[in-house]
Amino acid sequence: MKVTQLRNATLIVEFGEVRLLVDPMLAAQGQLPALKYLARRRRNPLVELPDNASEHLQRVTHCLITHCQKGHFDHLDRTAIRWLRERNIPVLCMAEDADYLRKRRLNVQELPSQAGGVFFNGTIQAIPCLHGEGFIGSLMAHGYGYFIQIPHEPSLYIAGDTLLTAEVRQCLTQLAPAVSVLPAGGARFDLGGEIIMGQADILAALQLSSGIIVANHLEALDHCPVTRAGLLQEAVRRGIGERLRVPLDGETLEFTTAKQKPVAV
Repeated sequence: MKVTQLRNATLIVEFGEVRLLVDPMLAAQGQLPALKYLARRRRNPLVELPDNASEHLQRVTHCLITHCQKGHFDHLDRTAIRWLRERNIPVLCMAEDADYLRKRRLNVQELPSQAGGVFFNGTIQAIPCLHGEGFIGSLMAHGYGYFIQIPHEPSLYIAGDTLLTAEVRQCLTQLAPAVSVLPAGGARFDLGGEIIMGQADILAALQLSSGIIVANHLEALDHCPVTRAGLLQEAVRRGIGERLRVPLDGETLEFTTAKQKPVAV
């Protein structure tokens, strides 16, 4: 299994003949609105897609959405909708997002709602997300993460945008994914608390999980203060950095079922 970090929450997971594009934000740098207004205003995304993005995108066979409504352009923007529509890429999502995506003339395929539903030649289980609490949380589309098991591949948990909830903790400890992709940016608006995991949550997740943690949602949006270097340094300082991966945009990590370290490709 290969996991390629493109930018923010956008990544590509490869297993067998499947090239699964997750939560595509494909707009050019600065083409999307700012998410913080009281500090120095910066339009999003803060960085361009990596130079090798086109090469990776050409091989995409399917798209997977964790959430996309209520203005969550960082998981599906207009550029991505147009790109998916032009190529008639199958877009996999939960029932809550299906009609929204059909209205945008996408090739929608609903995922099973029951645990262990069929997913290619393996299974998938939806894990609810909590994308913020209180008043801010009431404005958000919370969506789902996914625990995926494919024969002869490491088990994979793609968390979606979420805080470190009881459901996420249970997934990390009881389902015990070999690889977990978690949002680490500590995103927050001008008002309210964090709406996704931050540095402290990723460090806690490392303690909970027995597998590899891949941190993303970093250094691409104006409301995400956590940095790659800061997260890595703190994990190393605490002596728990061995199982943490913080890929650069455009970097590919390869994982096998054998207990060995992933290698950058």
